[in-house]
Amino acid sequence: MTTATAEEFERHRPRLFGLAYRMLGSADEAEDTVQDAYLRFSGADRTGIEQPAAWLAKVVTNLCLDRLTSARARRETYVGAWLPEPVLTSDGTLGPLESAERRDAVSTAMLVLLERLTPTERAVYVLREAFAYGHREIAEALDLTEANCRQLYRRAVARVGEPGTRFPPSPERQEELVRSFLTAARDGDLAGLEKLLAEDVVWWSDGGGKVTAARRPIEGRTKVVRFVLGGLPKFAAGWDVSVTEVNGAGALVARAGDTVVAVLSFDVRDGLITQVQVAMNPDKLDFVRRQLGQP
Repeated sequence: MTTATAEEFERHRPRLFGLAYRMLGSADEAEDTVQDAYLRFSGADRTGIEQPAAWLAKVVTNLCLDRLTSARARRETYVGAWLPEPVLTSDGTLGPLESAERRDAVSTAMLVLLERLTPTERAVYVLREAFAYGHREIAEALDLTEANCRQLYRRAVARVGEPGTRFPPSPERQEELVRSFLTAARDGDLAGLEKLLAEDVVWWSDGGGKVTAARRPIEGRTKVVRFVLGGLPKFAAGWDVSVTEVNGAGALVARAGDTVVAVLSFDVRDGLITQVQVAMNPDKLDFVRRQLGQP
């Protein structure tokens, strides 16, 4: 590959990573997918590539479809709840997140919802909603008919909800709620926690069988408060917890010494926390560790 070709690919890399991550829910697999696309780009006949951006998006999308087929089988045998790998986003890793819709599109909660879709439905939905592809462009990327893409998109929307209907809070309000949650948890403030949590709040923990974590969700305000005030302090003794932006929203990153041991993401609706998603599987924290410059 020439220097000019390599430089051209690097201009597209952030967008390709964002596409692969939204498709796969795994930062590590997204990196591998983009690297595979790089190798294909380097060995391709450039005279046959009129639009590199479209060519690369098609390659990455189809590589992701191949990976998703095997990923679905692995997730059926996954120990406990499965959550996507968290990504720190304040540095623009997943591209500009200047609108509520863009932030919501990369939220942990949305990535979990996308797991309901078939690989092809997910590809259509991501290309349409996250990258504003027209149905004709999507059809070309997936080698499908335009009518089929429209049908797949309607089916995907029916499964995950209409775009723009979730109304996530502003980044400032999200961070305020997360800080309030951290303060109430540290202070053992029962009333304070109850005011922050929705009645049907759910606490998800993803340890992947590699660390101690609840294998089933904790459901309901009373049970979650009891867990936060009773079990969590003993379990998280010695952790240093800080507020940062993860997947486009305020979140908590917990460290034991210099090592990231958990990332807590929050889904907020109507001013209340409706879900807490705790990524603890060490394999899923590798990307965040590298973003923080940790070994």
